[in-house]
Amino acid sequence: MTNALTNEQPGGPAPEVHGFFDRATNTISYVVREPMGPACAIVDPVLDFEAASGRVAHRSAGAVVDFVSREGLRVEWIIETHVHADHLSAAPWVKQQVGGRIAIGQRIDVVQDTFARIFNEGPEFRRDGSQFDHLFRDGERYRIGALEAVAWHTPGHTPACMTHVIGDAAFVGDTLFMPDGGSARADFPGGDARTLYRSIRRVLALPPDTRLFICHDYGPGGREIRWQTSVAEQRAANIHVRDGVDEEAYVALREARDATLSMPALILPSLQVNMKAGVLPEPESNGTRYFKLPIDAL
Repeated sequence: MTNALTNEQPGGPAPEVHGFFDRATNTISYVVREPMGPACAIVDPVLDFEAASGRVAHRSAGAVVDFVSREGLRVEWIIETHVHADHLSAAPWVKQQVGGRIAIGQRIDVVQDTFARIFNEGPEFRRDGSQFDHLFRDGERYRIGALEAVAWHTPGHTPACMTHVIGDAAFVGDTLFMPDGGSARADFPGGDARTLYRSIRRVLALPPDTRLFICHDYGPGGREIRWQTSVAEQRAANIHVRDGVDEEAYVALREARDATLSMPALILPSLQVNMKAGVLPEPESNGTRYFKLPIDAL
């Protein structure tokens, strides 16, 4: 494995991509498999969480695990594109069921340091990303069986966002939505609209026929849910960052839009879990786990 910085798209075969839509959070998880073998990666698995009752379940991630088991696949990676604020990660449960290494971008340390202060984490909480099995560096090349892949640091939504380019496909996390949905918000702690614009342009410099797979879709205007687009489609039609929209125009649009948005419904429990690689809070003396609810902190 090499770690050279590059914008070059990896070669090798095109992956088979299977999407799994979680209606409760509008999240799409993926199984990315080599076309003629058993190796695969799982991207952004979702833990079901009902905020009103505090109950967790594994329906969403269970569908992914069932598919992997039914197809006889070997999980090499469980990839988090970033520290999600709208759903809890099921990565530890998935690893327990089917194996794989849990991985995220190297700048997770910035996110951990930021939210450790917000949640008043003690010194026992390590702020170096060591809760994860692997931290991807910008430009790091890796493999999923016969598939060639490269991880790109694409910050702006969060400081640790990564885009994973696997063969002719790119998994962009929250950086981009479908063209009629635009782009991710940039107003979370550590987010920045100008940085996000530059990250998006890096992605859109890939070949026009590159398949782009997004993390969320909300079906604007009532259309059916979709999660696959292309560089060419985004450059022609994205309502925020199509060709011809310069950086200053994008920043003005993005910041004005962000000022109207409410916080995601699950942001507080999600961050507490996801910055710790999906591990739930430790049980207290009565055997029950608890989330913190900071007041006026975000």
